[in-house]
Amino acid sequence: MRSAVHFIPIATTLMAMVFAAVVFRRYQERRGTHLLWWAAGILAFGAGTLTEASVTLFGWHPVLFKAWYITGALLGGAPLAQGTVYLLLSRRTANRLTAVLVPFILVAAIAVFLSPIRYDLVEPYRLSGSVMGWQWARLFSPFINAYAFLFLVGGAALSAVRFRKRRGTHHRFVGNVLIAVGALLPGIGGTATRMGHVEVLYVTEFVGLALIWLGYRWNVRVPARVPLPREALAIG
Repeated sequence: MRSAVHFIPIATTLMAMVFAAVVFRRYQERRGTHLLWWAAGILAFGAGTLTEASVTLFGWHPVLFKAWYITGALLGGAPLAQGTVYLLLSRRTANRLTAVLVPFILVAAIAVFLSPIRYDLVEPYRLSGSVMGWQWARLFSPFINAYAFLFLVGGAALSAVRFRKRRGTHHRFVGNVLIAVGALLPGIGGTATRMGHVEVLYVTEFVGLALIWLGYRWNVRVPARVPLPREALAIG
């Protein structure tokens, strides 16, 4: 049974597409590798909510379900986190982490793609990983999500602490707090989804992305009055 909450991913998808274009435009201006990863991450986030919107509009389908799991559970936060890795760490370290992360996600995606479906558990307009026949394939996502939490949420929180007492950088403190909270919310929604409440995920995705975008605006549109360290996190 569909409710108004099931239509939220449509708005989230539209917001993600515009946000990704904004960050990619900034990448074209500045050519920072972290910006490219962030743009790709926002695009992947939007691809995940697009599958949710498609299920709401057209009903459940195995291709949509597997696309949802791959783009959401496996790619929902990892590319954004990798952008932070390229910003905070050395290029050599970031490249090494990429060489580990990308194959890990690829193996996980293949497992999800090949997994049989338990059609007896399928609901017409709701998505749940419980319908996956190979439940062991769901064990990949906690590791990926922990990686995303460490670098995306942790990186934003660390930058907020660094900016909190810097003269003239209060706007960056606020921006990074917003990014940290926004990045945390979809993870909370993902946990709720594992307990059968996918509607919570739809709400936290929308609010989380909106907060990240708001944090981005605080970071890049308010002029700084003092030199800023390169390692400080600011989407943009």
